[in-house]
Amino acid sequence: MSAQYDCADAQQREAGIVAAVTTVKAGGLVVLPTDTVYGLGADAFSPDAVASLLAAKGRGRNMPPPVLVGSVRAASALAESLGAFGQDLIDEFWPGPLTLVFRASSTLKWDLGDTNGTVAVRMPLHPVALELLRRTGPLAVSSANKTGRDAATTADDAQEQLGESVEVYLDGGPCMDGVPSTIVDLTAGTPRVLRVGAVSVDQLRKVAPVIDYQPAPAPPAPAEPAEPAAAPAQESAGESSTPPATPDEPPAGRAEESPAGRADESPVGLADEAGS
Repeated sequence: MSAQYDCADAQQREAGIVAAVTTVKAGGLVVLPTDTVYGLGADAFSPDAVASLLAAKGRGRNMPPPVLVGSVRAASALAESLGAFGQDLIDEFWPGPLTLVFRASSTLKWDLGDTNGTVAVRMPLHPVALELLRRTGPLAVSSANKTGRDAATTADDAQEQLGESVEVYLDGGPCMDGVPSTIVDLTAGTPRVLRVGAVSVDQLRKVAPVIDYQPAPAPPAPAEPAEPAAAPAQESAGESSTPPATPDEPPAGRAEESPAGRADESPVGLADEAGS
C-alpha cells in the first residue's frame, strides 16, 4: 500500500526519506519533489526497477529516463567525459534546472533503455531530492505522470495519476513554476540545445559562447477566409433562390500548409522529465 509523507514536518520527512531509501534498494518506485516538477524515481542500476518505472508511466524503452544525482562527483562517474564545457556549465547552473547529455561511461552496468550510449544527468535544486539522492546514489527519474498527461506539480497530482504503482510519495509542497529543465547535448564538440526550459540560451552562451541552437520554425500564418460566393438573383417573384454551389477548388491565394520543422532526434528520450 502506498504511503505519503509530509516533508514540511521534520519527523515525517526523515521517516519518508528512510522509507524511500528502503523502497529504492528493494527495486520499488518513489515519487520525489524537485525544483521543476515531481519526479518518479527508481534505482538507476536495477533494470527491473527501470522497467517498472517505464511501465508505470506507460512508455517504452525508446524513451529512457534521465538520471538525477546528489553530487557533481556522482555525475562525473556516469560520464565518459564532461567535454570542453561540461564542468563550466555544471559550476554555473548546478544544482539547478539544466540537464546535460554525456557519453555514458563504458564501465556502467545498467539498462535505462535505448540510450544510444548516452546518459542525461541533472542535479536538482531541492533539499528533499538532494537528501534522498545522497543516500540512494543516482536515480533514474522521469516526471511523475502518465505519458500524455500533464506533469505533476504536487504529490497529490502524482498519486492521482500513478496510484499504487508507487510505494512512497514524498510531499515537498507545490512546485514553484513547473518549468522543465533546459537540455544540452555535450556528446559532440559543440554544445547543442535540445530543449529550452528554465535556463535560457543567452544564459548558456555566457558560459559556452558557441552553442548550436536552432529554434523550431514558426507555424504558418492562418489563411484569410475566402469571400463567400454571391447568391444568384431570383428568376421571378415568388421563386426561391438556388443555393450557391460549393466550389471544388480551394480559395485562391492560400498556400499549402507545411508540417512544422522537426527537431533533430535527441540522443535520449526526453519528452518529459523531472530530470524533467
